[in-house]
Amino acid sequence: MQLSKFTDYSFRTLIYLAKNVHKNCTVDELAKELDISKDHLKKVVHKLAKTDYIISTKGRNGGLKLGLDSGKINLGEVLKLTEENLNLVECMNESDSCPLMKDGCKLKGLISKSLKVFIKEMEQYTLEDIL
Repeated sequence: MQLSKFTDYSFRTLIYLAKNVHKNCTVDELAKELDISKDHLKKVVHKLAKTDYIISTKGRNGGLKLGLDSGKINLGEVLKLTEENLNLVECMNESDSCPLMKDGCKLKGLISKSLKVFIKEMEQYTLEDIL
């Protein structure tokens, strides 16, 4: 399993903003410091700015700031927000995609259960825990 770059970049952005809470950060600064494409980062910032996780202010003195205390940003919730597709195998999305499903294959259930455990583990931590 590999998380998407979008999720990775979201976590990086939140960590950077949490470490720099006393200043407004720019997309250019974040892109440079985090070694992320500016275009990709704009998409991440746009999505996170629709939540309380970051505050985006326009204008001369604008920029990006963490919107919540780092102890209130749950990593599991960020994961669920940013991962577009957590279906680890094709049959999690389409049950008729595999001929073995007719014979009662238990792989889908095992993978689904494992994914829930992974998400539950991520939900045990906040941004503050990883700073």
